[in-house]
Amino acid sequence: MSTIELEKQIAGAGPALDGHRSKTTSLSGKILIGVTGGIAVGLSIVCYPFVAPALRRHCLPFVPATPNQIRNVLAFVKPANRGSRLLDIGSGDGRIVIAAARTLPSIKADGVELNPWLVYYSRLAALRNGVFSRTSFVRKDLWKFSLAPYDHIEIFGVEQMMEDLEKKVLREAAPGTTVIACRFPFPTLKTESRIEEGVDSVWVYRPVAAQQDA
Repeated sequence: MSTIELEKQIAGAGPALDGHRSKTTSLSGKILIGVTGGIAVGLSIVCYPFVAPALRRHCLPFVPATPNQIRNVLAFVKPANRGSRLLDIGSGDGRIVIAAARTLPSIKADGVELNPWLVYYSRLAALRNGVFSRTSFVRKDLWKFSLAPYDHIEIFGVEQMMEDLEKKVLREAAPGTTVIACRFPFPTLKTESRIEEGVDSVWVYRPVAAQQDA
């Protein structure tokens, strides 16, 4: 076979090779797009519980309580001999609920938290710390959760939500309830007691009793 004939055969095969190469590239592109889309969907599913609270009117971010904050909160939790119930609003990883149950054997401590992963983690932590039977963690919007059954209510809030939360407390808290606010105080409620320690500060209220006396 002459060199000229060989060059003609190679030239004739060019379009076929190009077509095959284009098909391979097209298939690889589709696979890459599919994999990328699947990863994006997966990340969206995983991240949504963390992002969703920020889309609400009041965002309550998860900021773990320090040992000082936990100690200051528990200093004002005085359960009755018959037993008492404590609620941690926005309970995060459950450390305050678990600390209350471990420190005060007569108390039943609950946490309400919107993030499902933090709820699951809190339940496992309660089991690991031996207080699973005296704690409960509920995944629910705090604005749709009743405060009425509790003797002690604790909240690590943000400044923007304290006014609305104060109204909810006044509507729902039972007579004699001790309400403990951390980091930010309520705007108008009369403070019964407080611990001033910067970010570890707590303010204590008995809003229903004060309202009734008025």
